[in-house]
Amino acid sequence: MVFVLGALSATAPIAIDLYLPAFPAMADALGTPESRIQLTLTAMMIGMGLGQAVVGPLSDRFGRRRPLLIGMSVFTVVSLLCAVATSADLLIALRFVQGLSGAAGVVVARAVIRDHFAGDDMTRFTAKMMFVTMLAPMLGPIVGAQLIRFGPWPLIFYFMAFLSALSTFLVWRFLPESLPAEERRAMTGREFGSALVTLVRDAHFIAPTIAVLMNFSMLFTYVSTFSFISQNELGASAGFFSLLFAIGTLALLAGNQANMLAINRTRSSSRMIVGMAISLGGVAFLAAVQLMGVANLWTVPIGIAVMMLGCGVVFPNAGAAAMSSQPPQIAGTASAFMGATQMAAGGVMPALATIGGVTLANMTLGVGVYALATAAAVAWTIVVYRRSPVPGIA
Repeated sequence: MVFVLGALSATAPIAIDLYLPAFPAMADALGTPESRIQLTLTAMMIGMGLGQAVVGPLSDRFGRRRPLLIGMSVFTVVSLLCAVATSADLLIALRFVQGLSGAAGVVVARAVIRDHFAGDDMTRFTAKMMFVTMLAPMLGPIVGAQLIRFGPWPLIFYFMAFLSALSTFLVWRFLPESLPAEERRAMTGREFGSALVTLVRDAHFIAPTIAVLMNFSMLFTYVSTFSFISQNELGASAGFFSLLFAIGTLALLAGNQANMLAINRTRSSSRMIVGMAISLGGVAFLAAVQLMGVANLWTVPIGIAVMMLGCGVVFPNAGAAAMSSQPPQIAGTASAFMGATQMAAGGVMPALATIGGVTLANMTLGVGVYALATAAAVAWTIVVYRRSPVPGIA
């Protein structure tokens, strides 16, 4: 199940950045500026956010397998259509649909985990799955760069279609339905709105969800800006940036695995506190090297790696707390809310952090603000769960 759900959760994210190395070739082939090709990335992010909001409630109504199989099948077909797109506008539209359909793998995977697990068991399983899914952003650009060495840019989208078809087969063959028919619920538009209001008002859900959103905002502010900062401000080559990016991702994975090893020995609240302390320490180190005038390609990555290590600890614990607080009957809706708002945060928060320009100082200020917001949300979560405990979450 770890492998199947990990493959599902990774298929859409790897499709986000797999084709980044091909941007110049795509712009030349389609006769359009690179800025136009960049919109294909934005379109998919928007599609994934909206798709999660739609597919989650559908999975509560029709079960997990049917929406998942339909979504992944559409993703496969659209990937093939992207490979034969003849204009940037058509590719933008197709990538939007790709995001809508690819959201099924992400949102349903979380709901399936909630169907089977709760509390620390859910945290443990989420950590295992994160190890698989976090490899996607690290390997995506590397794999994409190798693919365009052996063929034109459409080869990347054919590869996406292959990965999606493989994931679809794994679901069909190895993932049984996890939401029994008697536990499914159909919601009208009014009931769906009422469910969302209930989730927002439930401090057991919204407090850890805000921690997830702010933690993701920290992470994505770094991910979306460090390519420019490392190359334009710190003088890195494109190859050296790839190495630094891999180090940050490995730090995130290390935090995730350290958290999993500590599950049987410590409380969830203690792990979140330690994770936040580590992240805040990394951000403080980033600020210190800039104030001392020693920010370079060796000191800055140290601060980022420490920050990412802490994020890898906080993320699975906060996510498991939020999902464990809700019954399986609305796990799809809860997962949709978390996923859609997470994608929105990933698009909006980095932009807010760099309104004054994409600089190391602005990035550090942004991740610092989001780190403090995460810490506040973690503190709120701990207070809520100690006042009114949820079984399995300490």
